[in-house]
Formats: sequence, C-alpha cells, structure tokens
Amino acid sequence: MNKNIPTKLNFLALSYSHRFIKLIIRFLHKNIPMHKSCTFLLILILGFTSFFAELNAQSKSQAFEISKNLDIYATTFKELNKNYVDEIKPGELNTAALNAMLKTLDPYTVFIPESKVEDAKFLTTGTYGGIGVSVIKREEKVFVVMISENGPAREVGLLAGDELISIDGKLLKGLEDQEISLLLKGQAGTSILVKIKRQGIEQAFDVEVFRKNIQVESLPYYGMLDSTIGYIALSSFTKKASSQVRKALIELEKEKVQSLIFDLRDNGGGLLTEAVNIINLFVAKDLEIVRTRSRLRDKNYIYRTQQQPLDSVLPIVFLVDRNTASASEILSGAAQDLDRAVIMGERTFGKGLVQNVVPLSFNSQLKITIAKYYIPSGRCVQAIDYSHKDENGKPIAVEDSLLQAFKTKNGRTVYEGRGVKPDVLLEPLALSEFSKSLIKKYYLFDFATKFKLSHDSIAPASEFEISEALWQEFVGYLGEQDLSYESDLEKKLKDFKKEAQEQGVFDDFELVCTSIQGKIDQEKKGELEKYRPQVERMLKTDIVSRYYFSKGVIITNLYQDKAIKSAMDLLKQPLEYKEYLKGE
Repeated sequence: MNKNIPTKLNFLALSYSHRFIKLIIRFLHKNIPMHKSCTFLLILILGFTSFFAELNAQSKSQAFEISKNLDIYATTFKELNKNYVDEIKPGELNTAALNAMLKTLDPYTVFIPESKVEDAKFLTTGTYGGIGVSVIKREEKVFVVMISENGPAREVGLLAGDELISIDGKLLKGLEDQEISLLLKGQAGTSILVKIKRQGIEQAFDVEVFRKNIQVESLPYYGMLDSTIGYIALSSFTKKASSQVRKALIELEKEKVQSLIFDLRDNGGGLLTEAVNIINLFVAKDLEIVRTRSRLRDKNYIYRTQQQPLDSVLPIVFLVDRNTASASEILSGAAQDLDRAVIMGERTFGKGLVQNVVPLSFNSQLKITIAKYYIPSGRCVQAIDYSHKDENGKPIAVEDSLLQAFKTKNGRTVYEGRGVKPDVLLEPLALSEFSKSLIKKYYLFDFATKFKLSHDSIAPASEFEISEALWQEFVGYLGEQDLSYESDLEKKLKDFKKEAQEQGVFDDFELVCTSIQGKIDQEKKGELEKYRPQVERMLKTDIVSRYYFSKGVIITNLYQDKAIKSAMDLLKQPLEYKEYLKGE
C-alpha cells in the first residue's frame, strides 16, 4: 500500500477547499454588491476553514468525497443562477436540496431554517409568543378551533368557531399553514389586528390582540378519580415536565392517594432527561434508566437516577397507545423493565432514536439523530431500521423472528423493537364510518359553535350531560345537513363493480350488487340512533371545550374513557395487579 496516499488525499481535499472558496469569491463578485459581499465572504471562509479542518481529522477518503461533492453542489448552484430560464430563489432552492438529502436518512434528522427556529424551541420549552389560538382550514377559510384558557385571544373575546378573515390587513384565504402561523405568532407585547366573521353576526369586525408568551402545560391535568385512585395526564416532556409531575404527586399524596393512573397516550415525547427525572420519582437512586449508543464515543451516555424516590411502592398503571413515543417510551419502558408499574393500552410507536440540535450558519439549525437509546433491560424499542431499505427505497422493519428477547428485573420476558408491548393489551377506540363523517363535515363542531352563541354557561365539565332535549335539537340540526357518505363496504362494492365492468362480467353480478347496495342504504337509515352513545360523547366533548377549554375536555372524558375504567378496575384488585409483575 502506498504510504503517501493519505497525504495525497489530504492535499486533494485542501485543494478542493481552495477551489471552493475561489468559486464563492467569483460568485459574490458577479452577483452581490461588494459592500455586502465582504462580510458574507468572511463568514464563508471562516466556516469552511473550520469545516475542512474537521475533515482533516476524519477518514481521508471521506474528506475527499465530501469536499468533492461540496464543489459539485456549488458549481451547480452557480450555473443555475447564471443560466436558468427564470430567476431562481436561492433560499427556497437550498432548503429543498437540504430536505431532499436529509430525507434519505430518517424522518427525525431535519433542517430548521431561521423562520422555524422558534417552533423548534417550543417542543422543548412549551412556550411561544402568540395570541393563544389553534386554527384549522376549511375550504380555504381559516377557523379558530381551540382557545387557550389564559391567552390574550380569550381576553379580547375570540371564540372557537370564529372565522379569521385577515391579520394586519393580509387576507388569509389561500395561505399555507406555516404562513398563517407566522402571522399569528411573534414577540410578546406586539399586537395584531384580526378581522373576524362570527356566526349570527352579519358584518365582519376587527379585534386588536396583544401577543403574550403562551405556556402550554406539559401536565394539563391531575386529580383524584375516586377516594383512593389518582390520575396524572402528561402530554409532553418539556423542561418543566418532571417538576410539574413532582408537584402533582405531592398534592395527590396530600389527598391520601393509594394508587395512580399515569396517562401517556398521545404523548410524542420530548427531553430524555425529563423522562429519567420522572421515573426517578418512583424508583431508587443510582439505577441505570437509559443509555445512548452512537458511532461516536463522545455521544455515548448513561443516565442514572440522581435522587431518592418520592414514592417507591405506590401501585401505578401507565396508559399508552400507538402515539406514545420517544421519551414516553423511555418512561413506560423503564417502568416495565424495572417491574415498577403495569403498562396498559396499545403497543407504543417504537422510536428509539435520540436527536440533538446543532447551530448552523445564519441562525439556522440542524436536528440530527446522534444515537439509539437502550432502556434498563438492554433493549432498544426502535421499530424501523432506516439504515436498510427495500428495493423501493422504503425502510424496513425487522422480522419478528429476529427480535431479541430480554429480561425485566423480576425475570419477565420482553422484546426489542416494535415499541413497548403493554402487559395488558386494550383494543383501540374504533369510530364508526358514520361518526367519522360527522367529524369530517364539521357538523359536531358547527353545532357546538351555534350552541355556545346561545348559551352563556353550562354545568361544570364533570357534571355536564347531553339531555334528551339537547339531543333532539342536534337531531333536528342534522336533518338540515347532507349526511351522505361512502362507507368502506360501499368503496369495496364500487371497486368490485369497476373490476367486473372491465372484465365484461358485470351483468352477471348486477342484481347481487343492487341487493347489497339496498341493504347498505337500509342500514344507514338507523345509524344515528345506533351510534348515539359514540356521537353523544363527541358532541359532549365539543360543547365542553367551548366553556372549559382543553382541561375541561380531559375532565369530561375521564369517566367515559374505557381505558381509564380498565386501569381503575385493575388497581382495585391488588393481587391481580401484583400477578402481572411476577417473574416467569
């Protein structure tokens, strides 16, 4: 082997870096005024000098490959700018290129332009500057769907169901979600002028709203379900999550809590350290909870509990579902591996990857996957192997037969991959096609809007019920609407008819198809009454949200949630609860 190869490669990499900088200089002279280009050039040279210095410490072949492709990228950009038929937008083009490149890796490694940095911070802080509304688009129109209980939008009288016509004179019709979000959000203390169209009021009107720092709580609700069972709902793992859970647990213990339901459903995760701090409330000090493993040694960490527990014997059921992911899986998975709690619900999402955010030039950032994490038994819950793809470029899932088995503290068998499999599996709530159509057409939402405008108050969220009179009012409202929809069975029948016609045999099946369609139509006539309990629950939730906001939604669903009822039933059977945690 030629011993001079590393030196030659290093020289080639260096020469490519020089060529790249020269190329930038020529590009700037031709395309950017001199007084602007000097600062920009200095930043680029310093940045690339640092970059190539790092490459020098890496594999020489890797360094050459990177510098070569940077050169190709720069010359491509130059030729596009010089020769493309229309004027290009460099920022948009560059973002598209970066996104396409990162998409080949995994869904979590993403480029964050300066315009979205604040949104990225929100995921870890739970705080943003805005007016405290969530909006949806319906046929190019923008409607308020939820109001923050303590936000400025509520203070000035905005209501869920209001249509937003414009912000500071800019019409919202046709704008993308991101554009609308940027108009609503901004620095606390600044104001926006919002033009509103409200149901029942003929003329649109203007409202000035001053933005504030809105704190979205990681822990939206906690309380006692009965005299002995406590409940904590955690929606995310932001910087204050563990301190909020600690406070909630202390308050529940003051109320003589004897067992706990910890709800992690629809919790997509957040900060790994917060998950470690929360499990520490229930397990001993100095226990390994999670370790990260990377191809880079300095990214390998072991996270242990640092404090004495608040309560190490309290019986706990963690509720999880298919949207329980990342830090939520660290918390529920560690609780399972340490035999500290019973896990109940659906198999979790299966995200066993860790990301870090690193700063880039011009206030942009890169969120990059740096490691996989492993919980106390030694398993990783990652479901998809993004490093291996099929012939269509789709990442693959490891076959069940190849998944490795691990043991919990008490000797129970658990498996890697596929997320966290609950100790008690529950069937997910299945909405009927009829109920889905009511949601899709916004009939429940619009009726709740109408109801709010004619009723100043309702009973507390824990007591409000859909009376027979209110139900009949809703039935009358639906009678004025188009309730037609295509069920799954009708879709399959439609596909069958099409196939039969293409094959020239439809005449043989026409009578059968007509008979089936007749039975479907007959079945649909009684659907409102058939699915009344399901529709009533959704209607109740929509109405309560107008008066008691997100917290009210949680409260009203507590006692009609089958998963919570199952968890309560288990906690009332101590022997059965302990049986789930016994070793094999």
